[in-house]
Amino acid sequence: MSPSGAPAPLPPLREVIARHRLSASKALGQNFILDEQLLDRVARVPGSLEGERVYEVGPGPGGLTRALLRAGAEVVAVERDRRCLAPLAEIAAAFPGRLEILEDDALAIDEAAQVGRAHVVANLPYNVGTALFVRWLSGETWPPWWKSLTLMFQLEVAERIVARPGTGAYGRLAVLAQWRAEPRLAMKVHRSAFVPPPKVMSAVVHILPGPQPPGVKAAMIERLTGAAFGQRRKMLRRSLHALPGAVAALERLGIDPERRAETLTVDDFVALARDFGG
Repeated sequence: MSPSGAPAPLPPLREVIARHRLSASKALGQNFILDEQLLDRVARVPGSLEGERVYEVGPGPGGLTRALLRAGAEVVAVERDRRCLAPLAEIAAAFPGRLEILEDDALAIDEAAQVGRAHVVANLPYNVGTALFVRWLSGETWPPWWKSLTLMFQLEVAERIVARPGTGAYGRLAVLAQWRAEPRLAMKVHRSAFVPPPKVMSAVVHILPGPQPPGVKAAMIERLTGAAFGQRRKMLRRSLHALPGAVAALERLGIDPERRAETLTVDDFVALARDFGG
């Protein structure tokens, strides 16, 4: 095939799944998508991937992997389910030199060392999706190793990532996602698109890294949001009581300690982290 990403001569996904006797593992949080047009739409969310390096977590039988390769990407895919390695090897053979398969647990991967600068595009396994996302948003190294994140979550999780202050979905995940990055809800995906269909709707979130506010440490944002939203029904003077000096910092900033965490903006948390951490 040409390096432009022309479709490889591969059999339909349903045939591959049947031939390899694959079934989505609930224990691994798997749900397969077979609609190739939908997968092509997901692969277009980050923009042109021609010649770009892409990291995919949990490719399963490789539906999204095919779409990324058709889009011209060079893909590094990590998969812990040994049943899926054979169909992924078939895809690698159809797209020579453009698919690297890592048999490993995504939670154990050192992405900066093993993947390098890359876009992340993945239908994340439900059981590790949020943990991976929080890890990718955390740490003092910024800009991060990833160029962008295009991730499929349960709709409820996606709404928490893009939520605004004062809404029921707004919480720690929103602050972590928004204080130095720009998330948006790119598309919703109906449950019927999956095999087997999950009980809930899904959505694709696209995140671009932004500038880190000066004088603010990620560790302080993580500590403050963990305490504030860990007891979100309590007023800040109670929920932040375990962090000596935090309530005094609120008062210095003119933030009423009687307020609750969900009423503070992302900028409020940044200001609090800067003052409290200084």
